[in-house]
Amino acid sequence: MTRIRLLTAAVLVVGVVAGPSALPAAASAPAAASSASSAVSAQSPNPALEAAIAGLPSADATAALVRVGGKEGVWRGSSGVHDLRSNRPADPAARFRAGSVTKVFTAAVALQLAEEDLLDLDRSARSYLPELIPAAYKDVTVRQLLNHTHGIPAPDFPATTVEEAYANRFQIHDPRDMIRSATSKPPEFAPGERQHYLNIGYTIAGLLIERVTGDSYEDQVALRVLKPLGLCDTYFPGKNPRIIGPHNRGYQRMRLDDGTVGLRDVTVWGVTDGWAAGDIISTTEDLERFTQALFKGRVVRGPLLEEMFTLPKVTDSKSGKPAAYAVGLSMKMLGGREVWGKTGGRWGYNTAIAATRNGSRTLVYSVNATDAKGQDMNKVAENLMVAAYGMP
Repeated sequence: MTRIRLLTAAVLVVGVVAGPSALPAAASAPAAASSASSAVSAQSPNPALEAAIAGLPSADATAALVRVGGKEGVWRGSSGVHDLRSNRPADPAARFRAGSVTKVFTAAVALQLAEEDLLDLDRSARSYLPELIPAAYKDVTVRQLLNHTHGIPAPDFPATTVEEAYANRFQIHDPRDMIRSATSKPPEFAPGERQHYLNIGYTIAGLLIERVTGDSYEDQVALRVLKPLGLCDTYFPGKNPRIIGPHNRGYQRMRLDDGTVGLRDVTVWGVTDGWAAGDIISTTEDLERFTQALFKGRVVRGPLLEEMFTLPKVTDSKSGKPAAYAVGLSMKMLGGREVWGKTGGRWGYNTAIAATRNGSRTLVYSVNATDAKGQDMNKVAENLMVAAYGMP
């Protein structure tokens, strides 16, 4: 059996903290395992949510931050540690890498531009970026970029394992180079025929936003979404591999220098490979505000909002199952009802925003997962989804 160890002298279990997002005064010192306590919400206790994040740090995650909102009830919770050296309680107001939740922001801006007739969802991406999109992809439309039915393969990256990715974590990736790498290959399928979830469509979408506005992608998201909603703790890191402001450390299970398998601190990691598809940094409070505004029609207005809740009538290119991704959002049946949202994973961090279509229950979480980009969903994250909405 492979030996798993933590890069710290000791790991102390910190109890769940729930209710308002401020730490209680007594939480300033590391908590011992014997002092772990159950979560008690200021609005109403929720044993299922409390249990979902209890017992951290664990093999699956070192911290979890959770916000549940909507007319079905409000709940706030945090668990785990800020870092594995000090074992200080996790900061519930911490910033974190939200990964592919970025796509929802990108999609929202693209749909706003469509509403303003600056971007045509039925027009080809090549007609906007003829110098970048080759003739082999001349029929790919803007909508197909956004709902993952474009058939463009992923670009090549210099890493195939987490260890190789870690060694290349400071490499700078240019979006144009990534698009050239992807479009130099044959299409995976004819546009609009199947669905394959990849980042590349949103990388192209970021450049489309820049082309039709004459402005940077980051400034357009700030102008159209971040500033109007007051998302003061959400930002794009660009080439800076560090998280600015308060944040909990992220750890990833991998092979270490001595040949054993353990947890390595991966908090400092460049994310230029994600860009408009996955580089945003945020907080649970900001993402909750964004989710609630989005589902109320305050971000994308009118008929174009339905693009985010309309699944293409195709099948997944790998599983053969019905398409699960619309423009920006994805859908999963939980507890007998449709739950729409988006998950995101960067090394050391898992994030999700989710809501019922009418916004009656929203969920936002950040889990400092030790398997953040694994094939299977992180167990803590999965338990949170089930606790909030019910079994699939």
